[in-house]
Amino acid sequence: MARIQLKRRKFVIPTRYVLMILTVVCVGLMILTYTTDAVSGLLSGVAGYTIVPFQNGMTEVGMKVNQRMEDLRQVKTVLSENAALKNRLAELEQQNNQLTVDRYELSELRSLYALDEEYSEYEKIGARVTGKDPGNWYSVFIIDKGTDDGVKVNMNVIAGAGLVGIVTKVGPNWAQVRSIIDDNSNVSASVLSTEDNLIISGNLKAMETGDIEFGQLLDNSDSVAVGDKVVTSDISDRYLPGISIGYISSVWRDPNNLTKSGTLTPLVDFEHIDIVLVVLQLKEEIEVES
Repeated sequence: MARIQLKRRKFVIPTRYVLMILTVVCVGLMILTYTTDAVSGLLSGVAGYTIVPFQNGMTEVGMKVNQRMEDLRQVKTVLSENAALKNRLAELEQQNNQLTVDRYELSELRSLYALDEEYSEYEKIGARVTGKDPGNWYSVFIIDKGTDDGVKVNMNVIAGAGLVGIVTKVGPNWAQVRSIIDDNSNVSASVLSTEDNLIISGNLKAMETGDIEFGQLLDNSDSVAVGDKVVTSDISDRYLPGISIGYISSVWRDPNNLTKSGTLTPLVDFEHIDIVLVVLQLKEEIEVES
């Protein structure tokens, strides 16, 4: 059986007719536009419901974006200014710390100058502390002057307003100093007002109260009292005579009823020593000269 195929014919509007229709519509709209407000009103109405709200929304979004960008610019400016202020604050703190150090060193230098004037009969050299034993107190420490500068063992060291200690070891450009508060230190001293002799013994434990211990003061020294000044004695074999040490803070009678002991407050701050003066003369050399 033969198949019968039916082909559908597509309805196609010729292009020329489409152009003619569009032309007629456009001409009609132009005529209506010039002769009446119906079209423009219609378009305006459509725009009022569609385009205008969209424009308003876009304007609001744009304003918010601009405000956000302005806020970000302000935050960036504030952060930049804050960083600059922090840097400036750090610089000022560093300058303040340096001024504090300078004032402290100036105070020390003034004290050393006064000390140098007080013992002007002795030749001296200044030295800085470069190291110390562990702990809070400058019991044994190192200075930056040695044999190259004329420093010798047993030379006296002074600072603040009085005696610090004595040189115990020395190298070409360094020296070790043992202070009078060290446990191994003993200094022959005397009460300036009465010339009564006593022995100052180093005791780091006693220094916790800020005092130095002394003993072997004769019991018949009734005129010795709290507040009396103590200096190095003429009979000392290593310490130069008349160097200030401190003031008596307490005194008591020993159990043997023959001597007295007590404490004195030193003239040197043994917790803070940075610069010292080394007397470049030994006790034996002065005795020979005299």
